[in-house]
Amino acid sequence: MSDSSDAKLSKNAQREAAREKARQLREEQKKKERRNRFLLQGGIVVAVLAVIAIVGLVIVNSVRPEGPGPANMASDGIRIGEGFLATETPALQPGADPVPNERAEGELSITMYVDYLCPICRQFEETNADYISSLLENGGATLEIHPIAILDRASQGTKYSTRAANAAACVADSVPNQFYDYHLQLFVRQPAENTAGLSDDELIEFLGDAGIEDTGGGIAECIRSQEFRPWVAASTERALTGPLPDSNVDKVEGTPTVIVNGEKYEGAPNDLAAFQAFVVSAAGETFIESTTPTPTPTPTPTPNG
Repeated sequence: MSDSSDAKLSKNAQREAAREKARQLREEQKKKERRNRFLLQGGIVVAVLAVIAIVGLVIVNSVRPEGPGPANMASDGIRIGEGFLATETPALQPGADPVPNERAEGELSITMYVDYLCPICRQFEETNADYISSLLENGGATLEIHPIAILDRASQGTKYSTRAANAAACVADSVPNQFYDYHLQLFVRQPAENTAGLSDDELIEFLGDAGIEDTGGGIAECIRSQEFRPWVAASTERALTGPLPDSNVDKVEGTPTVIVNGEKYEGAPNDLAAFQAFVVSAAGETFIESTTPTPTPTPTPTPNG
C-alpha cells in the first residue's frame, strides 16, 4: 500500500516539476520575445534616424540657401566690350532683381542665352565666334552672355549644365576680362548630350587652356564647391519665365537665344551670312559705315570628346 502511495506521490511530484519547468520556459520565452521586440524597435528607430540624416544631408547639399551671385553678372549675364573687357558690377544679392545693362546710343548690342551642353549653341559659336570677336575688337559693339542650365536631364544625373554654368560664373567673378576665352573653351571641348559630361577637374583644366592663372586656387575651389549653383538655378528660372529686358522676347524657350539690339535672331545657327545680314539690319546704317570687313568663318573644332 505504501509503495503504491509513494509511486503516486512521485508521479505527482514529477508532474508538478514538469509544470514548473514549462512555466519557467514560458517566462524565459516571453522575456526573450520582449527583448527581441525592444531591439527590433530600437533598430527601426536607428534606421529611420539614419535615413532622416541622409535625406537631410542631401537636401542641405542640393537646396543650398541662395547666396550672392557672381560679381560682374548683376544682369544675370556678363557684358563684354571693346578689347574683350568686361563691364564690372557688384554681385547680385539674394532675392534682388537683376540690373539690366543699358545700351548706349548707336551701340551694337548682342545678347546670348546659352547652355554649355547645347549642341546648337556650339554650332552657333563654331560659325559666328570669329565674326562676333571682330565686332568686339573694332569697338562700338558689346556682347552679353547669360549662361543658363536647361539640359541637366541630358547628363546622366551629373547636372553638367549647372556645373558648367557655375564654372563660367566662377570665372566671371574672379577674372571677368578672361571670361570670353573660357566661354569659348566650354564649347570647343563640349561633351555630347546624354553622357556624364565633363568632370569638375576637367572644367578646372580649361582655366589653363583659356590662359587663366588661378593664383591661390580660388576659382578651382569655386568650381568644386559649386558656389554659384543657387544663382544658376535662380537666373535660369528668370530667363525661362521672362520677360527678357530691352528686347522683343518674352522668355527663353530654347538655346541659343540670340538677341541683337532687342530683336531675336531666327535664322539658322550655322549660317554665317544670315547672321551677318541680321546684325547689319538690326544695327542700321551707322553700324554699316563704322565697321570693317567681316572675317572668314571659324574653322570647325575637333569632334566632341
